[in-house]
Amino acid sequence: MHPFRAAVEARDEAAIEALLADNVVFTSPVAFKPYPGKAITAAILRAVIRVFEDFRYVREIADVNGRDHAFVFEATVDGKQLTGCDFLHFDEHGKIDDFMVMVRPLSAAQALSARMGEQFERIKAEATEQLRREAAQGE
Repeated sequence: MHPFRAAVEARDEAAIEALLADNVVFTSPVAFKPYPGKAITAAILRAVIRVFEDFRYVREIADVNGRDHAFVFEATVDGKQLTGCDFLHFDEHGKIDDFMVMVRPLSAAQALSARMGEQFERIKAEATEQLRREAAQGE
């Protein structure tokens, strides 16, 4: 099993974050603009763990060089069943530098959008706090 899949299925937030490159770009299925950076991506993924119910990966697809992976998943959000896919690219150090998510059907994507919208102030606060801690450690 891929380490990312194992970390997500174990709901191990620290292990998930450790797999993210500092320059990761997260592309949401429900937001227009991508989110650059490890702090915001980690905060979004923590929120997803809070929002998704009955989450499970059902398929894993990888290219031969191991740098591109697709993880197909199923989950429920507010009673709406969804199917989605995490498309990940790994840099030369084995860290995720591109993370794009797609979900279907539209009704489930709309439920996901609403629930993630409810989480967004917390997401921003967590990301800001993480950046503050990292800046303090660098001084």
